[in-house]
Parts: sequence; structure tokens; C-alpha cells
Amino acid sequence: MSISRVDLLQAFDGLLQPERFKDYGPNGLQVEGKEHIARVVSGVTASKALIEAAIAARADAIFVHHGLFWRGQDGRVTGWMKQRLQLLLAHDINLFAYHLPLDAHPQWGNNAQLGQMLGWTSVAQFGEQLLGCVANADYPHAQAVADHVAAVLGRPATLVTSADCTRPVTKVAWCTGGAQSYFEAAIAAGADVFITGEISEPQAHLARETGVAFIAAGHHATERYGAPAVAGEVARLLGIRHEFIEIDNPA
Repeated sequence: MSISRVDLLQAFDGLLQPERFKDYGPNGLQVEGKEHIARVVSGVTASKALIEAAIAARADAIFVHHGLFWRGQDGRVTGWMKQRLQLLLAHDINLFAYHLPLDAHPQWGNNAQLGQMLGWTSVAQFGEQLLGCVANADYPHAQAVADHVAAVLGRPATLVTSADCTRPVTKVAWCTGGAQSYFEAAIAAGADVFITGEISEPQAHLARETGVAFIAAGHHATERYGAPAVAGEVARLLGIRHEFIEIDNPA
């Protein structure tokens, strides 16, 4: 069974509502391919490796969180950009990308799916465009949270907190990917621990000075659940095939 490109775009837009967000790049159809789609491949980033894997899987469309085009980037089609576009166009593959809308969806988005993986239910949102999530928790200390996150994600997690911080954790906050700038909003929301993908220099000092723990668990690692959840749900509703392809990334 196949559906039209327009129908698939409408399904993604209807679910994710990109018009609600002020984003860093275009959401929706970024590269137009064949008109009829029977198989969708999802992944985190529209890398050359993912595009090549999608070609091998005979995909008609690719659905990702990190697309090809971003605000302020060099607009020339050279080097790696040429290589990725050349593959997509030569094989007539559609590329759909949703950034903040994919982070924010309350059921299928990156934050909701990461919370589900970690066993946490969001009870409130915080931060710019209310992307961050807050949940009640019960851990003896921040190290226990870091150990839990590392075990679930299958990779080490970086924990930064004050040297004498042994307070129990009753509230956790998280926002996937590169959301280290949300740390102060998480502190204001009453979190004992904040989890995101990356840490920058200022957050280490804030964690040590406030006693609110900061856990960096990997940008890719925290954002690999939303794309397959959304694409899988839409594919199920429309009766087409879906496959998630994981491209390893240490970040």
C-alpha cells in the first residue's frame, strides 16, 4: 500500500503542529521526492550514513529530528551538503524533518518518550516554549539518578553537583538534546536534578553552587526515541511500512 506525499505531510503536520513553534529551521518537507510513499525510514539526523541506509532499505521517505537546513547556515550546496542532497535527489527520496515540534509532542515526542523510557510521568512543563518536563521522583541522591539514566540509555552519563550534595531527589526535570540553557529554568521549577544531552561551561558552576545536579546524557542518546515513535504511529495510521535505523553517534 502507498499514500501520497501530500497525505503523509498532512499527517505529520497534523500530529506535530509545527505552526505553534518558533524554530531554528524549516519543519515539514525539506526535500521533495517521489509522489507516492510506501516505506518510511526514521532516524535522528539526516546524515549521509542514514540516507545511504534508507536507500538500501528501499525507502521512499526519511523522517528525522535534525534535518539539512538551519537558520544562519551557509546556503551553498557544496561538500557534505552536496553529497547528502545528491543522494536524496538521485534516489527520489522525500526528506521530512521536525525539530522543536518533535521535542514537544506530549505523547510521541522526544521528551515524552525519554520520560517513558526512564519511568517518569511529566506533571508540568517549563522553559522557553514549555519544552522542558518535570516529574515527581524518589531517589536517595543524584548519583542514583545518573546511574539509572546511564543504565537505560546504555552509555555513561556526566554528573555535576556540589561536593557535599547528598539530598534526596524528589523532583526531576529534563529536556532532550542541547538544552543546557534550560538549567536555570529547571532550578526555578524546583528540580533537584536536571537531565539533558549536553553540558556547557557555565552549567557546571551553577550545579556546584546551587546544589541542583546536572546530568549530561548525550545529545543523540536522549533524542533517538521521538522520531521512530512519531513515524511509527503515522505509518500505522496510514497503513504504510516503517523502519527505524540507528546511526551510532557518541555525542
